[in-house]
Amino acid sequence: MTTGTILVVEDEEKLRHLLKRIIVLEGFAVHECSSMKTARRILETTPVDVILSDVMLPDGNGIDLVSHVQERGLQAATILLTAYGNIPDSVRAIKQGAFDYITKGNDNARIIPLLYRALEKVALQRRVLQLEARVGNRYAAFNDILGAAAGIREAKQLAAQAAPSGIPVLLLGETGTGKEMFAQAIHHASTRSEKEFIAINCSAIGKDILESELFGYKAGAFTGASRNKRGLMEEADQGTLFLDEIGEMPLDLQAKLLRVLETSSFIKVGDTRETKVDIRIIAATNRDLVKEIAAGRFREDLYYRLNVFAITLPALRERKEDIPLFAAYFMHLFAGKSGRQVNSMNSEFITQLTMHDWRGNIRELKNVIERAVIVASGTELTPDTLPLDIRLHRSPVHQPGAFDLATMEKQHIQWVVRYAAGNKSKAARLLNIGLSTLYRKMEEYSLSF
Repeated sequence: MTTGTILVVEDEEKLRHLLKRIIVLEGFAVHECSSMKTARRILETTPVDVILSDVMLPDGNGIDLVSHVQERGLQAATILLTAYGNIPDSVRAIKQGAFDYITKGNDNARIIPLLYRALEKVALQRRVLQLEARVGNRYAAFNDILGAAAGIREAKQLAAQAAPSGIPVLLLGETGTGKEMFAQAIHHASTRSEKEFIAINCSAIGKDILESELFGYKAGAFTGASRNKRGLMEEADQGTLFLDEIGEMPLDLQAKLLRVLETSSFIKVGDTRETKVDIRIIAATNRDLVKEIAAGRFREDLYYRLNVFAITLPALRERKEDIPLFAAYFMHLFAGKSGRQVNSMNSEFITQLTMHDWRGNIRELKNVIERAVIVASGTELTPDTLPLDIRLHRSPVHQPGAFDLATMEKQHIQWVVRYAAGNKSKAARLLNIGLSTLYRKMEEYSLSF
């Protein structure tokens, strides 16, 4: 098993072959050449981790190779070899960005340890770049929100106007319309973008756990509270807290949230002192909060605090001109993930999509396209890759549990396992879950193949 790729640049053939043998015995992959020109060509086409180069080459100086690596932004470390032990050249090489230098014949014992150290440095540099890229792109931006329909353009314009202000935003719309993506984009475009964006679904957990998660608790507040816990309010300090399904929040927690909005403070579970925070609240719901207020399930005063800037996201059936755009995006996404060579959709396939009601909105369309990519037998998506209810223009909205998350998950697992011809390991890989998780899900949904 190789542990890295090394390029040896040395015009003395015997020495080059000797270096190669030594390095290969350590398990490294080795490329070799005798000139600057060839080295540059290799670097343009082959990923290399460490370059071990002579300083004096027939067509140039090894120090210039260091500059070449720097200018191209290549993530590779350069170690220079010299027969002269020339101190000025060595100092110049380090200043240019070389990792280190060794003297031919005198430092042979240093070569392998030096290679490992250079590899560690390169691995760290690459990791840093990956993390920087992830941090820079971890939140959706307005440009990431697809669609050209009037309703979505208006929603994006309103969100962009609200983003810099820091005021609370209330996102309204059916399930699956992209409310969390809008919340991320607002955060990304705000003055808080360098701080945390934390999301929690208020309907996914029980009241007591939700309170502890949001506000934290002091040690001894209840049985099992052995140490202090910071809540999401504190974790989001200076940043944004996104409260999804705010309409499901219990009334007594609504009162604590109202206090945060009014005073920027709250009291942890089991504490007597206030905790101050500076957070922006973005909330979302698929409920009609005015009706919830009338029914006594939502506080009117909280509604008015949240409803400072409300944005309604249109349902997918109200922006059908965007369906082909979403379908193409998801097709390429899932084809890439699954390694399938699917790259087009025929006109009848698109027609079938636009005729469907999409009660599950973008989330439903995403699942349908993922299924279509998996069952497609060629490079093109055709109507026979669609579920029967879509092909028959029959909306499943009146079928009990049709868009219940568990029902959709069960159906999706069935589709994938059938596609994998009953091979559970392959199905687990396609689903991007562990094999044990797949078996547990199959048992949970009483599935057998």
